[in-house]
Amino acid sequence: MNGKQTRVLVVDDEQNIRDFLTMGLEDEGYSVETAKDGLSALTKMHQNPCDIVILDVMMPGMDGYECCRMLKQKYEVVVIMLTAKGQAEDTVKGLKIGADDYLAKPFSFMELLMRMEVRLNSRFPQKNSVICKGPFSVDDGRHEIMFKDKKLDLTPTEYKLMCLLFDNVNIVISKETIMNQVWGYDYFSSSNVVEVYVRNLREKLQDTEHCYIKTERGFGYKLDVEG
Repeated sequence: MNGKQTRVLVVDDEQNIRDFLTMGLEDEGYSVETAKDGLSALTKMHQNPCDIVILDVMMPGMDGYECCRMLKQKYEVVVIMLTAKGQAEDTVKGLKIGADDYLAKPFSFMELLMRMEVRLNSRFPQKNSVICKGPFSVDDGRHEIMFKDKKLDLTPTEYKLMCLLFDNVNIVISKETIMNQVWGYDYFSSSNVVEVYVRNLREKLQDTEHCYIKTERGFGYKLDVEG
């Protein structure tokens, strides 16, 4: 997505649902806008189009079905509908008017994330080559990593190491695993190549205090996107 976050519009008349989804989606690296009804959603889309809309069905005024129909007429956007209804005919109605997917309340946030990723990858394959976590974004299609909106100048090996850490945020990765995943051969105890490359990455991140790439002594390294 050329370094830009995927934009999500959450449309629900319940404030707690909007707040819950905003917090969770922003933690996952999405840029989130909210609207409390269909008309507000259409206005916000006109002002600043989003890539995906999480849309409640039962709302005062314009319901989710009508809002979905109008969104699909005007924009190339993914629509995932949320509803307390669970009957098959409601799902069919939503899909017939153009919804890309459908989730019944109460729903699993992790399932919503999975469905969002699948639908976005299908609709915008080029856009979703970029994954954002904290101040980092990785564009695997371009083999580029951005840190605080600036492109990191990385060698191919540094890129592979950074991606390994990025894919396992807050998980400690052993030196042995890093050697096997990045260099493709077994770790030798006399080798300090991992330390050298970690030091190089810290220098490029200006991470003198080891806030982002942390050493877990006796175990390995982990990436903390909170810094």
